[in-house]
Amino acid sequence: MTHDAPFPVHIAIQTADFDVSAELAALRAQDPRVGAVCCFVGTVRDRHGTSAPAPDAAVASLELEHYPGMTEKAIAAMVDAARQRFDILGARIIHRVGLLAPLEQIVLVAVSSAHRGESFQACEFLMDYLKTQAPFWKKEQTAQGAQWVDARVSDDAALARWGIAARNA
Repeated sequence: MTHDAPFPVHIAIQTADFDVSAELAALRAQDPRVGAVCCFVGTVRDRHGTSAPAPDAAVASLELEHYPGMTEKAIAAMVDAARQRFDILGARIIHRVGLLAPLEQIVLVAVSSAHRGESFQACEFLMDYLKTQAPFWKKEQTAQGAQWVDARVSDDAALARWGIAARNA
């Protein structure tokens, strides 16, 4: 892969919501090489759902914290790793922090490329990497109180399929 052409990257850690349509338009703006854009939008969910042990275990909110500067640098390194693996033309990653309610948007990962396969793979790679390696701390609030969210084995397994060992062990 040659990387002579400009590679637009936008990384934002913010409290404000984002407009998916505007972000995708910005990713592909003025680049006639783009033939595919793939995006993932994550939302805050009640991960206990109907299997919650009690109604008061439902997630009322999720609070996210990060280490400013360090988080953006880690995400930029993730984008560089994706660029080395996949023939992509640009990337936009937005991750919200602060207090969020169920159903609110929390993360956007968007990737452009000439062909769909590279976009799909790079988007999934970035999301797997982001989920396990980015320095974010999540705290769920339920009627029973607040609890920090631990890393999940399934997230580590998703990263492992890319040949990357999780640092969350």
